[in-house]
Amino acid sequence: MSIDYRDILDDLQTPQSADTDADEERDYPVLPVRDTVLYPRMVTPLFVGRDRSLKAVEAATATDGVLVVVAQKDMEIVDPLPKDLYTVGTEVLIGRTLRMPDGTTSILCQGQRRIRIVEFTQTEPYLRVRVAPIYEPSEKTISSEALMRAVLALFEKIVQLNRSLPEDAYVAAMNVSEPGWLADLVASILNISVAQRQELLETSDPNTRLQKLSIILAKELDVLELENRIHSQVQKEVDRSQREYFLREQIKAIQQELGEGDTQTMEIAELREKIAAAGMPEEVRARAEKELQRLAEMPPMSPETTVIRTYLDWLIELPWSTQTEDNLDVENAARILESRHYGLKKAKERILEYIAVRKLAGSKMRSPILCFAGPPGTGKTSLGQSIAEALGRKFVRVSLGGIRDEAEIRGHRRTYVGALPGRIIQTMRRAGTVNPLFMLDEIDKVGMDFRGDPTSALLEVLDPEQNHAFSDHYLEVPYDLSKVLFITTANFLDPIAPALRDRMEVIEFPGYIEEEKLEIARRFLIPEQIEEHGLSDSPPTFSTEAIRHIIREYTYEAGVRNLERAIANICRKLARAKAEGKRVPARITAGMLHKYLGPPEFSYGEAEEKDEIGVATGVAYTETGGDIMTVEVTVMEGKGSLNLTGQLGEVMQESAQAALSYARSHAADLGLKARDFDKIDIHVHVPEGAVPKDGPSAGVTIATALVSALSERPVRRDVAMTGEITLRGRVLPVGGLREKILAAHRARIYTFILPKKNQKDLVELPAKVRRDMTFVFVERMEQVLATALAQPPAPEAEATAPKKKARRAKAGAADVVEGRRSSP
Repeated sequence: MSIDYRDILDDLQTPQSADTDADEERDYPVLPVRDTVLYPRMVTPLFVGRDRSLKAVEAATATDGVLVVVAQKDMEIVDPLPKDLYTVGTEVLIGRTLRMPDGTTSILCQGQRRIRIVEFTQTEPYLRVRVAPIYEPSEKTISSEALMRAVLALFEKIVQLNRSLPEDAYVAAMNVSEPGWLADLVASILNISVAQRQELLETSDPNTRLQKLSIILAKELDVLELENRIHSQVQKEVDRSQREYFLREQIKAIQQELGEGDTQTMEIAELREKIAAAGMPEEVRARAEKELQRLAEMPPMSPETTVIRTYLDWLIELPWSTQTEDNLDVENAARILESRHYGLKKAKERILEYIAVRKLAGSKMRSPILCFAGPPGTGKTSLGQSIAEALGRKFVRVSLGGIRDEAEIRGHRRTYVGALPGRIIQTMRRAGTVNPLFMLDEIDKVGMDFRGDPTSALLEVLDPEQNHAFSDHYLEVPYDLSKVLFITTANFLDPIAPALRDRMEVIEFPGYIEEEKLEIARRFLIPEQIEEHGLSDSPPTFSTEAIRHIIREYTYEAGVRNLERAIANICRKLARAKAEGKRVPARITAGMLHKYLGPPEFSYGEAEEKDEIGVATGVAYTETGGDIMTVEVTVMEGKGSLNLTGQLGEVMQESAQAALSYARSHAADLGLKARDFDKIDIHVHVPEGAVPKDGPSAGVTIATALVSALSERPVRRDVAMTGEITLRGRVLPVGGLREKILAAHRARIYTFILPKKNQKDLVELPAKVRRDMTFVFVERMEQVLATALAQPPAPEAEATAPKKKARRAKAGAADVVEGRRSSP
């Protein structure tokens, strides 16, 4: 619907036709309209196309030009009947008629007054009705004035917010002086439904009409304000994007004028240069250039841009061909290792052998995969740093303790948000060379859960046959790890998967003996702590006896960490005394330790005070290296039961049962014939019951204590033993012999019984220990008892003497190797 508001302004003073004041009913043609409602005084163009409507217009123009316009209830009806029309309409005066090219007729008409249809007088060929005029009050009250002002205020805001309404509409409304006329004018201008327009048309009272119109205006204003707010937000975003685009285009234009490229082009060019200079393999370079091309074709604001840029940065910053030159001077490497570490002969020899072979064979030799296994504090990690310095390589380290996710090793795929390469690739980037010394710490503490098994991922890393093309999920290109010297560390080998352990060359790091700890403290620990605590200007000295007491009574370990802490504790107290201006002793003696370290924390490997019946001294392998272990056996009246206490494991319980079976089956030879085993109970106890114990190596110790208790012969307190026992009395070899012998030596037990098949293991012992100890190599239990028991068995009856002599001859004498004991 199109309204010329200038026509409305011109018609504001136009008087109505002379017939409008007549009271009688009139008969007029009817023009049904679908989507509009005409109001009095409003000039409106109408397009007429239906046959009945055209005939009604022709009938009206043939007479006085008056027509009744009524809205349809349902605009979808093509040929409406009387029931389809509203009963209230508008009497209009046709002012102009134009025939259109499409066959329709355009009429310009002006509303005259409201009418009510009384009845339909004709339906064919067009509708005619008899109508009665509807009169409205013409007086203007204060209420009318207030309502007019309220409607004008709302209408003004709507005109301001609604861009489809011209400002002339508000001007026209301002010049209307009658309440009903104002309501009709505003209602004809607003874009409201036909039902709302018809409701206003049927409301004859001007004040009521203005009130209804106010409600419609208020709702329309709320909608327009919300629409305007939404439009403003959208427009703001659009303007900002357009502004950024405009500024970027300006920057491009300026850079082109200056002979410079845009930022993205410069970055692409810079990345292309870095890719060319990175020394990548052909496959990797092709992948990098492909990703770079994708980056160049993407819009700068695309989220994928950051992902590709990060990926390219990783490819560029990884070392592909950069490597350090190895220092293959064997003598220099030996000098560095010896100056940094005391002992560790086997590990040093293996590294020197590697350097020597590399010097002769060059790159033909594959890098070994070494595993340093031993108790905490024995110098595994620090030796790796010294090896890197001796070779002239970068040293990098990754702690594997607690890792449970395979992605920690192989990385995440780039489909994940925030994906990164695994720790192997991250560490290689940090190293900056393709041949660093790479230490994988605590490999025995790698976990496993639903996220995968990191150990399986390490198989490829630590396999020389595969690691030349290591595959990281993030990189998705092979990476060469074959030039890396991998060294792993572990406290225990048992938790390591067999397949992984098979790929590594294990070098055992045994616990230090007392003499080695003494030398380490003198050479390294004491000078370092004195310097760290600011005592270098007047360094105190530690007596040999003081260091021995610290090792024996204040530490209990295979390594030297607690020894270093104890020395640091003393140095802190000396530093405090010096800072307070007190006198600082120049020499630390054994008698001062109680003052600085408090009472002794450990009882230093004490042997039994005297030979006792049913008490034998064994040795055990522990995480701290080794320790002596006392086995106690007591016999009492009972019903033939065997009680085992002291938190013994299944294997150790079986060893006790095997020892008892041996004693019962050899009762006559052992002088136990008088014993009735069905009437006695035997209780075997291993002290320190809170500590779990297991293993077969205590078999001979349990058997010795058992025979001692049954025969009432004491066991020598200066003898320690180890070995597995069988039912026939054979003594089988065991493991951990070095640590066990060192534990006995530390406890000043210098006679050691061990299986003969373990004689080969003595080469691992320090020379001083071999000199101090007397080793008794045995194959049968009879040889153990001959050495361990203090008194010979009581003589048996004469009838059994020949049999015993024959068995002793069959068992043979034990092999004894005596050392030249030196004073501790």
